[in-house]
Amino acid sequence: MEWIFLGAAAFLAGVVDAVIGGGGMVQIPALFAVLPEALPATLFGTNKVASLAGTLGSGWRYARNLQVPWRIILPSMAAAFVASFIGAAVVSYIPADWLRKALPFILLALLGYTVFNKVGLEHLPRHTAGRATLIATTGSALIGFYDGIFGPGTGAFLKLLFVRGLGFDFLNASAPSKFINVASNLSAIGFFGVGGYVLWGLAAWMAVCNFLGGQVGSIIAIRFGSGFLRVALIVVVSALILKTFYDGYLV
Repeated sequence: MEWIFLGAAAFLAGVVDAVIGGGGMVQIPALFAVLPEALPATLFGTNKVASLAGTLGSGWRYARNLQVPWRIILPSMAAAFVASFIGAAVVSYIPADWLRKALPFILLALLGYTVFNKVGLEHLPRHTAGRATLIATTGSALIGFYDGIFGPGTGAFLKLLFVRGLGFDFLNASAPSKFINVASNLSAIGFFGVGGYVLWGLAAWMAVCNFLGGQVGSIIAIRFGSGFLRVALIVVVSALILKTFYDGYLV
């Protein structure tokens, strides 16, 4: 029964993550609710393995239907991979409480910008290839480091990097954000896996469910386009604001 519940949570997380990012806010609470005695690191590691399948699968589907700027994505993936591993390695040495308390206000600022500026509805890349690569790589490194240390909303942050920083619309920002997120997830999985912090059997089951959810979510996103994705981002970021405020100030 517990595996059925976690499978359903992983499927829903895959849908949410494929559409806009933020599937971890569904999957991580479900793991903590079902396995309260497990070490947090074990639950985070298991979540990363499950999320990787859905993120990679939805990225692949986006890549089949949209033009993918690999010249920008590949160096950004490398930057996110290295930065995420560093973030995971140093997380036990620096206090994350300040980040937990600041995060809802950072998300609120991003939400306000998205609501009032109508960004992401038109695909108008505005930089040369070299400058776009520099912006994407730098941003991916910062977000990858954040993913290694903390993580909630990484997919949404990556999508906003391409929308706000490079002038992409939400749909065309989907594939880059997914593949960069794959790189940061792989790095974190390496760290958690070497430390023995993954329940591999459960992770495999949740990965299958997350993958299926990611396929459904990416089909929905491609079908309804950037206008739908903008609304989805507003809904998901609003939920993240409430969740991170609760975690930072009320727990």
